[in-house]
Amino acid sequence: MTERPLSPHLSVYRMSRYTLLTSILNRATGLALSAGLILLVYWLVAIASGPAAYRAARAVLSRGELKAVYVILLAAFSYHFFAGIRHLIWDTGHGLERTQSQRSAALVAIASILLFIGLVWWALHAGGRAP
Repeated sequence: MTERPLSPHLSVYRMSRYTLLTSILNRATGLALSAGLILLVYWLVAIASGPAAYRAARAVLSRGELKAVYVILLAAFSYHFFAGIRHLIWDTGHGLERTQSQRSAALVAIASILLFIGLVWWALHAGGRAP
Protein backbone atom coordinates (compact mmCIF):
# COMPACT_ATOMS: atom_id res chain seq x y z
CA MET A 1 0.00 0.00 0.00
CA THR A 2 1.44 3.35 -1.00
CA GLU A 3 1.56 6.13 1.53
CA ARG A 4 -0.73 9.05 0.98
CA PRO A 5 0.94 12.44 0.73
CA LEU A 6 0.81 14.69 3.76
CA SER A 7 -0.66 18.17 3.66
CA PRO A 8 1.59 20.60 1.83
CA HIS A 9 4.28 22.09 3.99
CA LEU A 10 5.09 25.79 4.10
CA SER A 11 8.14 25.18 1.93
CA VAL A 12 5.84 24.23 -0.97
CA TYR A 13 4.27 27.67 -1.14
CA ARG A 14 6.07 30.61 -2.68
CA MET A 15 4.48 33.33 -0.61
CA SER A 16 6.11 36.67 -0.08
CA ARG A 17 6.37 38.47 3.21
CA TYR A 18 3.45 40.82 2.65
CA THR A 19 1.16 37.93 1.70
CA LEU A 20 2.12 35.97 4.81
CA LEU A 21 1.81 39.05 7.02
CA THR A 22 -1.63 40.00 5.70
CA SER A 23 -2.88 36.43 6.06
CA ILE A 24 -1.57 36.10 9.62
CA LEU A 25 -3.03 39.51 10.53
CA ASN A 26 -6.41 38.51 9.10
CA ARG A 27 -6.47 35.38 11.26
CA ALA A 28 -5.25 37.27 14.35
CA THR A 29 -7.86 39.99 13.97
CA GLY A 30 -10.56 37.35 13.53
CA LEU A 31 -9.42 35.73 16.76
CA ALA A 32 -9.44 39.10 18.57
CA LEU A 33 -12.94 39.85 17.31
CA SER A 34 -14.13 36.44 18.46
CA ALA A 35 -12.75 37.14 21.93
CA GLY A 36 -14.40 40.56 21.85
CA LEU A 37 -17.77 38.88 21.35
CA ILE A 38 -17.67 37.98 25.05
CA LEU A 39 -18.04 41.68 25.90
CA LEU A 40 -20.87 42.10 23.40
CA VAL A 41 -22.75 39.09 24.79
CA TYR A 42 -22.27 40.37 28.34
CA TRP A 43 -23.70 43.75 27.35
CA LEU A 44 -26.68 42.18 25.52
CA VAL A 45 -27.48 39.86 28.43
CA ALA A 46 -27.34 42.84 30.80
CA ILE A 47 -29.77 44.77 28.61
CA ALA A 48 -32.15 41.80 28.53
CA SER A 49 -31.86 41.31 32.31
CA GLY A 50 -33.28 44.67 33.26
CA PRO A 51 -32.23 48.14 34.43
CA ALA A 52 -30.24 47.02 37.49
CA ALA A 53 -28.17 44.54 35.52
CA TYR A 54 -27.63 47.12 32.80
CA ARG A 55 -26.39 49.72 35.30
CA ALA A 56 -23.95 47.19 36.76
CA ALA A 57 -22.72 46.18 33.30
CA ARG A 58 -22.37 49.80 32.26
CA ALA A 59 -20.15 50.44 35.28
CA VAL A 60 -17.95 47.49 34.32
CA LEU A 61 -17.90 48.12 30.57
CA SER A 62 -17.02 51.82 30.91
CA ARG A 63 -13.77 51.17 32.81
CA GLY A 64 -10.62 52.64 31.30
CA GLU A 65 -8.95 49.29 30.73
CA LEU A 66 -11.87 48.12 28.64
CA LYS A 67 -11.85 51.34 26.63
CA ALA A 68 -8.33 50.39 25.52
CA VAL A 69 -9.71 46.96 24.55
CA TYR A 70 -12.45 48.67 22.51
CA VAL A 71 -9.82 50.63 20.56
CA ILE A 72 -7.97 47.39 19.82
CA LEU A 73 -11.24 45.77 18.73
CA LEU A 74 -11.98 48.72 16.42
CA ALA A 75 -8.56 48.30 14.82
CA ALA A 76 -9.13 44.55 14.48
CA PHE A 77 -12.57 45.11 12.96
CA SER A 78 -11.25 47.67 10.49
CA TYR A 79 -8.49 45.40 9.22
CA HIS A 80 -10.54 42.20 9.24
CA PHE A 81 -13.38 43.87 7.31
CA PHE A 82 -11.22 44.91 4.36
CA ALA A 83 -9.03 41.80 4.44
CA GLY A 84 -12.21 39.73 4.27
CA ILE A 85 -13.36 41.63 1.19
CA ARG A 86 -9.93 40.99 -0.33
CA HIS A 87 -10.29 37.26 0.35
CA LEU A 88 -13.77 37.24 -1.19
CA ILE A 89 -12.33 38.82 -4.32
CA TRP A 90 -9.56 36.22 -4.35
CA ASP A 91 -12.21 33.49 -4.10
CA THR A 92 -13.57 34.67 -7.46
CA GLY A 93 -10.13 34.12 -8.99
CA HIS A 94 -9.28 37.82 -9.36
CA GLY A 95 -6.34 39.77 -7.94
CA LEU A 96 -4.06 36.76 -7.48
CA GLU A 97 -1.12 38.03 -9.52
CA ARG A 98 1.88 39.30 -7.57
CA THR A 99 1.46 42.98 -8.46
CA GLN A 100 -2.30 42.84 -7.89
CA SER A 101 -1.76 41.15 -4.54
CA GLN A 102 0.80 43.76 -3.48
CA ARG A 103 -1.55 46.55 -4.53
CA SER A 104 -4.49 45.01 -2.70
CA ALA A 105 -2.37 44.52 0.45
CA ALA A 106 -1.51 48.22 0.44
CA LEU A 107 -5.13 49.13 -0.27
CA VAL A 108 -6.34 46.98 2.64
CA ALA A 109 -3.83 48.64 4.98
CA ILE A 110 -4.74 52.18 3.91
CA ALA A 111 -8.50 51.56 3.95
CA SER A 112 -8.38 49.88 7.36
CA ILE A 113 -6.36 52.75 8.84
CA LEU A 114 -8.82 55.29 7.46
CA LEU A 115 -11.81 53.32 8.76
CA PHE A 116 -10.13 52.94 12.16
CA ILE A 117 -9.46 56.67 12.41
CA GLY A 118 -13.04 57.41 11.40
CA LEU A 119 -14.49 54.99 13.96
CA VAL A 120 -12.29 56.30 16.77
CA TRP A 121 -13.22 59.88 15.88
CA TRP A 122 -16.90 58.96 15.85
CA ALA A 123 -16.63 57.12 19.17
CA LEU A 124 -14.87 60.04 20.83
CA HIS A 125 -16.92 62.85 19.34
CA ALA A 126 -20.24 62.07 17.75
CA GLY A 127 -21.07 58.65 19.19
CA GLY A 128 -19.44 59.07 22.58
CA ARG A 129 -21.93 61.63 23.88
CA ALA A 130 -24.88 60.62 25.96
CA PRO A 131 -28.24 61.80 24.58
